[in-house]
Amino acid sequence: MKYETIIGLEVHVELKTESKLCCGCSTKFPAEPNTLTCPVCLGLPGALPVLNKKAIDLSIKTGLALNCGIARKCQFDRKQYFYPDLPKGYQITQFYTPICRKGWLEIDFTTGRRRIGITRIHLEEEAGRSYHSGAGIIGSDYSLLDYNRSSIPLIEIVTEPELCSPREAKEFMEELKTILEYIEVSDCKMEEGSLRCDANVSVRRQGEHKLGKRAEVKNMNSFRAVEAALEYEAKRQIKLLEQKNPLEREESRTWDEERRETVFMRFKEKAEEYRYFPDPDLLPVIINDDWIEGIRQKLPELPNSKRERYVREFRLPKEDATLISSSKPMAEFFEAVVKKYGGEPKNVSNWVIGDLTRLMNQEKVEFHEIKLYPDTLAQMLKLLDQGVISSKIAKAVFEEMFYTGAKPEVIIEEKGLKQISNAKLIKKVVNKVMINNPQSVQDYLSGKKKALSFLVGQVMKETKGKANPGMVNDLLQKELAKRG
Repeated sequence: MKYETIIGLEVHVELKTESKLCCGCSTKFPAEPNTLTCPVCLGLPGALPVLNKKAIDLSIKTGLALNCGIARKCQFDRKQYFYPDLPKGYQITQFYTPICRKGWLEIDFTTGRRRIGITRIHLEEEAGRSYHSGAGIIGSDYSLLDYNRSSIPLIEIVTEPELCSPREAKEFMEELKTILEYIEVSDCKMEEGSLRCDANVSVRRQGEHKLGKRAEVKNMNSFRAVEAALEYEAKRQIKLLEQKNPLEREESRTWDEERRETVFMRFKEKAEEYRYFPDPDLLPVIINDDWIEGIRQKLPELPNSKRERYVREFRLPKEDATLISSSKPMAEFFEAVVKKYGGEPKNVSNWVIGDLTRLMNQEKVEFHEIKLYPDTLAQMLKLLDQGVISSKIAKAVFEEMFYTGAKPEVIIEEKGLKQISNAKLIKKVVNKVMINNPQSVQDYLSGKKKALSFLVGQVMKETKGKANPGMVNDLLQKELAKRG
């Protein structure tokens, strides 16, 4: 029997604001526990909230980037439940009138290009943060509470149940993260909790239309964890079906990274259990067309449009375009080099994807931390095109530029790396190498063409890699032909 996996995501995104949703407390991270709080975000009696407009702006911006309709009027509701990290005993959220509805995100999945529906985006406040004595809430002896995060503005992006595999869920999250970084609504640091994902997973026999009972999987703090957790959960539910013991009730489960399995937390609550009602302390928000259009005009070119343009205008392979556009800082760096260089964009992408990415990963640095500038890389590429330096020398120059920030001309001059393009000088070295390697010369003349590569290598060795490789090859063949 074959089975289908159906996945819908609830993605929690902390917004990049300087103050919290309903008070003036800082959203700075990290900070000493319980130092960024006030009576409002702690829900003390008599404290009244004041809505942060920037949080509304960033919510609208996200909705527009995800092709959503924007509500002209939205209000805030109280979601009532008791949990230690929720000091007020309720959460300010949007249940009845979310700020964004009915959007979509088109993704080039491994399995093909598909559009995934966005059900809603609602704005709410964060809860505090629990620190457990063990690896997770399950099995811990005690927990500590930090309310610094309490009331930080948060949007929840809810998808339709249209993802068909754990791999698709991972790929969706990767694309969504890229978009959120492009539009600068969040820093999206999963390791710090500013981007989190809960997934609703169900399985059904292939050909069935009714969705099975779902399990909500929480505590997935990386893209790898998303894929691994959902893979485990889907297999668990399939096994239950095969044992004729399907899920009877919807449940919430947590991903245990150490045990590599999902663990039961509780049965899922129903909406009515939260006793939602409009927050009496916050007025409805009226959003007019001018407000929306003002934000729309400031939207940057989004990743999908950018990668299509790279393929169309720069003639980059799709793989290169996808990789570069997946990071806004990388894309900005790449385009700046292309503009200053004026040569083939593929030459730029080769260095950015290859040597630059390798060194950044090696040194564990981000683009804003590197000493290499677009104009210096562009100048190095020009020198390479002009034959001033060879490809081998260029790699040495590039590394020096990366670590020191020095200009390529300075490095070449100081280290004596200028390429030798003097035909007479190269010819002299060629003849010397031929005299010193008579067997290789004879091998070449007898039809063993690989001997040419050896002789070229010897010339490059004699010149310490400075000789123009093309000239070396041509001159070698001419001199060898004379002896044939």
